[in-house]
Amino acid sequence: MPKRDKLLSELQGQHDYGVFLAAQMGGVPEELQLMIQTAQLDEAAQGLRPRSQYVLRVLGVKEHRASLGVFGNLFFTDQHPLLFHYNEPRQMIHFSGKPGDIHELVLDIHQAYVTTFGPWRELAGDINRSQPLVNLLASGEGLLGVMPQPVAERMAKVFAHHQMTCTLEAEPQPEDDEHGRSHKMSLLGIGDSYFVAMDYSVEEMGKI
Repeated sequence: MPKRDKLLSELQGQHDYGVFLAAQMGGVPEELQLMIQTAQLDEAAQGLRPRSQYVLRVLGVKEHRASLGVFGNLFFTDQHPLLFHYNEPRQMIHFSGKPGDIHELVLDIHQAYVTTFGPWRELAGDINRSQPLVNLLASGEGLLGVMPQPVAERMAKVFAHHQMTCTLEAEPQPEDDEHGRSHKMSLLGIGDSYFVAMDYSVEEMGKI
């Protein structure tokens, strides 16, 4: 069984847990090495009984948040709101017109952003900050910001709802590197921790 599958299988049961023991820099730039132990809850002893230990290498890491300790879930995915800024086309959001209620428009913009990203991103990181948002929207036309396509399309619907014009203009996309490798990122989630990176490898400690 591949080591990644073995690790995941040891975290599937109701009484299966993991312990995020340590994180350190790897041997090359943008590499992190994570120490993970799997364990089972021993109700009689009221504690965790260790099973296996693994080293997860996070390769080409772009963003991370690490919190050591016990966790209940670990997963790999290429579909997550945290990946939108890396994997989705970015759109410049131009608008024109004035809303009937500017404060309702501001609220709808915030709501569209939050329903896309949840707690993972802040609107302030993607909007045009040359002036306060209310002033920008009251100006009659301008650039709302540059956002990944899924949320940009939501913004277009918000402006349409307020009888305003909105156009999306794509930013140039990076080409694959000279070796033909994609720039697509994937996500590793470990409890409250996450890692956005190009690839991952799993090795079992003490095993060949």
